[in-house]
Amino acid sequence: MATSSDEMKMKPTWRRFEDGNNVWDKLTDKIFNQDRSHKCPTYVHKTPPCQASCPSGEDIRGWLQIVRGLEQPPRGMDWREYAFRRSTDANPFPAMMGRVCPAPCQDGCNRNELEDFVGINAVEQFIGDTAIANNYRFEAPERDTGKRIAIVGGGPAGLAAAYQLRRRGHSCTIFEANEALGGMFRYGIPGYRVPRDKLDAEIQRILDMGRIEVRLKTRIGRDVSVEQLEKDYDAILWAIGCQTGRGLPVPGWEGTPNCVTGVAFLKAFNEGRLKVTAGKVVCVGGGDTSIDVVSVARRLGHITNPNPNELPEAIIRDGYLAHDSARVAAAQGAQVTLTSLFPRDKMTAAEHEVEDATREGVTILDGVMPIEVIKDADGRATGLKIADCIMTDGRPTPVAGTERVLEADLIVSAIGQGGDLSGLEQFDNGRGLMNSDKFYQVPGKPGHFVAGDIIRPHLLTTAIGQAWVAAESIDAYVMQTEPKRRPKVDVHHFNLLDKLNEVNRAPETFDVAKFGDLRGTSEGNWAVHNYEDRSGAEIISHEELFLGHFNYVPRYRRKEEVPSADEVLGHFHERVIGLTEVEAIEEAKRCMSCGLCFECDNCVIFCPQDAVYRVDRSERTTGRYVATDYAKCIGCHICADVCPTGYIKMGLGE
Repeated sequence: MATSSDEMKMKPTWRRFEDGNNVWDKLTDKIFNQDRSHKCPTYVHKTPPCQASCPSGEDIRGWLQIVRGLEQPPRGMDWREYAFRRSTDANPFPAMMGRVCPAPCQDGCNRNELEDFVGINAVEQFIGDTAIANNYRFEAPERDTGKRIAIVGGGPAGLAAAYQLRRRGHSCTIFEANEALGGMFRYGIPGYRVPRDKLDAEIQRILDMGRIEVRLKTRIGRDVSVEQLEKDYDAILWAIGCQTGRGLPVPGWEGTPNCVTGVAFLKAFNEGRLKVTAGKVVCVGGGDTSIDVVSVARRLGHITNPNPNELPEAIIRDGYLAHDSARVAAAQGAQVTLTSLFPRDKMTAAEHEVEDATREGVTILDGVMPIEVIKDADGRATGLKIADCIMTDGRPTPVAGTERVLEADLIVSAIGQGGDLSGLEQFDNGRGLMNSDKFYQVPGKPGHFVAGDIIRPHLLTTAIGQAWVAAESIDAYVMQTEPKRRPKVDVHHFNLLDKLNEVNRAPETFDVAKFGDLRGTSEGNWAVHNYEDRSGAEIISHEELFLGHFNYVPRYRRKEEVPSADEVLGHFHERVIGLTEVEAIEEAKRCMSCGLCFECDNCVIFCPQDAVYRVDRSERTTGRYVATDYAKCIGCHICADVCPTGYIKMGLGE
C-alpha cells in the first residue's frame, strides 16, 4: 500500500544513503574489521546556521537550551533571567527584535530540512517581555577605565554600542539630533509593531547602567563641532543612521509637494503629528518600509475637504504642524496601493507582512515600475504612470503597451534610504555614506569608528552586530591594545571552559615542573579531553546531522491581531501576541542543538562496546555529558552515525 503524501509530510523518514545506492552494507563486517582503525570519536563543537545567519551574532542555540531546561543556570539564578543574560550578551533589545527582526536566523535553521524552522524570534520576544515584567537589569562593572567615548546617534547601533562599552568600564555620551532616543525603532516603525512602553523599558535599562550621558536635540556638525568632540573624548563612534529617503527617479517627482519619502511619512506618523492621510495613496517599494507605509495609511484613513495645512504632505514636510485630533474623528477609509518592481514572491518584505497588508485592504501591484508623475495645472500630483516591467541585468525595463495611470492624492517613495552628512562632509565617501574597515574604524581617521546604516542601509540586527564589533575595536584603541583577530564565524559562541568555570568544574592548573611531560594522558584533570572547539571556523550543515532522530513537531506560532479591510481604520492595537511560557518552552524544545550535545543518550545506548559513557554527575555540565573509553573503542563509528546533532566526529588520531 502506497504511503499518502500527507503522511510523508507528517512523518518524514530519512535515509543515510543517496538514491541509487541500494545495496545495504553488512554492518557487522564493518564493526569487527574496525579494530585496526586509528579513528575514534571526538566531540567537536561547531556553530549552528541560525547563529551564523544572525547579523547580531547571538548565541541562539544557547538561550534556546536554557529556555527548554537543558542548560541549567548558576546557583541562585532563575532560568528566565539566565536566558535573558545569555541573549543580551550580543543584543540588548530582545523584546524589540523578537517582534520586528525579519529573522534571517530562521531561514538558516537546519530544522527547515525536516519540516519547519524553530520560531526563534517568538522565543526571543518571550525572553524580552519576561525580562521587562520581572525588571531584570543590566550589570555594569564597578571599574572605571577613565575613558570617555562620544556616540553620535541614539538609535539601535548607538544604544547597543553604549551598552557594550559600559560593560567594558568606559563612560559614554550619546548625542541625538531628535527629541528622543530610539532611532529607527521609534521613528521608523509604527507603535503597533514596536510598543513604545517596551521600547522605553529596553532603552532605560541601558541608561540605568550609569555613566551614560544623553544630549538630545544636539546635532554634531551644527551644534557641536567634530573638533570639539575630538578634544573632549578619547574616541568617537558615528552611528547616525540614514534618516533621509530616496525619491523616485522619474520625471515629475522633483519639487512636487504631494510626493514624499517613506522615511518622512513614517517619522511624521511616529512623532504623533500625522493623524490622517490622503484619499488615494500610492506607495512605490516592496520592502518592509513600504509595508509599514501602506499599513499605516490604511489605519489613518483620510478626511474630506482638508485645509491647506491639513494636507498630509504639509504635515510631513513641515516638522512642526500636526493634525487636530477633533478632525481625525471624522476620518474615512483611504484607498491604498503598493507597487513593486519584483514579483510578489521576490519582494524583500517578509511574506507574512505582505499577506497581512493584503488582508488589511492594500492593493498590491507586483512586477511594475513607475514611469512618470502626472501633475495638474497647479503642479500637484494627480497620478503615477506605471508599466509592467522585466528585469534585465538587475535593472527594470518597461514592457511596451502596458502603461497606465494610478490615480493618487499622495505618492510615497519607499525605495531606499540615505545619509545626511551636512556639516560632516569630511566623512562623506561620495555616496552620502561613511566608509569603514573590517574593525569598523573610519579609514584615515584615527579614533573615529562607525556602525549601522550610515555604512550601508540594512537591518536593525545588522546595526546592532556592527556596534558590538565597533565597541571591541574602540576598547582596544583607547586601552592601547591590538584589536583581536576576528574569527571566520564572528558570533557569540558557547564556551565550554567558561561553562566549567561557572559551575566550578574547570580543569586544574598544570605545573610542568611538578608533573613533567604528560602528553597523551587522559587521567589528570588538566584539560578538557577529547573535545575540539571549531565554532569560530565551521558552521554545521544539516548533512552532518542524523535527522532520523527527530519527530515531526508543528511550530508553536504566535497569534497576530491583523484587522480585516473593514476593521483596519483606527486599529492600532499591537499586532503580535507573544507565546505563553509553556508555549515558549515547547517551541525551544524543537531546537535540534546543531553542533553541540543535547544529552539524547543515543551514543551511549548504541555503542556495541560500551566504550561511550556518561560523564560522572560531579563533572557533568552542558557540552560535557559523554566521554569515550579508548581502551574499549574499536572505531566502529556507530556513535557518530546516531548522533542527532553532529557533535561526534570520527577524527581522533588524525
